Amino acid sequence: MPAPSKEAPLPPWGFAVAGATGAVIANALVYPLDLVKTRLQVQVKRHPNADPHPDDVEHYASTWDAITKIVEHDGLTGLYAGMVGCLTGVASTNFAYFYWYTVVRTFYISYQAVPSAPGTAVELSLGAIAGALAQAFTIPVAVVTTRQQTQPKHERKGLIGTAKEIIDSEDGWTGLWRGLKASLVLVINPSITYGAYQRLRVLLFKDKKNLAAWESFVLGAMSKALATVATQPLIVAKVGLQSRPPPSRRGKPFKTFGEVMSFIIEHEGVMSLFKGIGPQLLKGLMVQGLLMMTKERMELSFILLWRYLRQLRSQQLHKLASLAAERAKKVAPVIVK
Repeated sequence: MPAPSKEAPLPPWGFAVAGATGAVIANALVYPLDLVKTRLQVQVKRHPNADPHPDDVEHYASTWDAITKIVEHDGLTGLYAGMVGCLTGVASTNFAYFYWYTVVRTFYISYQAVPSAPGTAVELSLGAIAGALAQAFTIPVAVVTTRQQTQPKHERKGLIGTAKEIIDSEDGWTGLWRGLKASLVLVINPSITYGAYQRLRVLLFKDKKNLAAWESFVLGAMSKALATVATQPLIVAKVGLQSRPPPSRRGKPFKTFGEVMSFIIEHEGVMSLFKGIGPQLLKGLMVQGLLMMTKERMELSFILLWRYLRQLRSQQLHKLASLAAERAKKVAPVIVK
């Protein structure tokens, strides 16, 4: 993150590009886990003695069961259904998040009498503000991606086709912002993640300016694990809001994440609010670890490039000034004594 100084080592877009690049690389590497955890979170738990509903899609007993069944029915490419939309959403969300986080954090530091690193409460608040701004602009991509991930292969469409289906069949254009309230509540997830990352970094690596790759990975994984366990019921509710309603609701979509949670508790029990937490945790640990590891390296590369460009620009300006001075001497009138 930017240092507490008057001049940040990178402009906000530099931190945004670094964060978005790290997020895309990390999510691309573990995308099948994201697909599996989404399908586990939207399926309704079956009772042992109940007959399956004729409209039910394939039911998965575990993460491995989901992977094997998806490969069996859709091939290996089935594990990457909706990947383009997902990575587009990841890139846009993380770009927006890191951009706004850098802006609000720099703004906060610049207005302090004595510039210093924000405390834990402030870090969490700044992260929440940045997360809310990012979600407001990027949630339509998340809604489309969730719908793509939960559709059967024969019904799956591209990004534009899926978006049009949502607009035509639900609440018009506002359907693309379905789950916005839940998403705004869930800004506490990245807020907890990055707040915990900053505090753990101070506690464990207080005197280190630049972390090693494995240190960034460990800190990212630890901070994401804390955030995931704390917010899993809200994550499950958000996925339920953005996917197709279960067959028992006869096409009636959920309106609030409270309604989703009540439905899950009534039909599946309280512990089902944590369904899919296995792949969710595994994906979170790997993605956040890889993201922070990659982001740290990307930030360092961008800082070096930014400094080089500044130095090059300074040299060019100095050269132009020298040429202008020499030209001025040549054209200056000769003063005859």
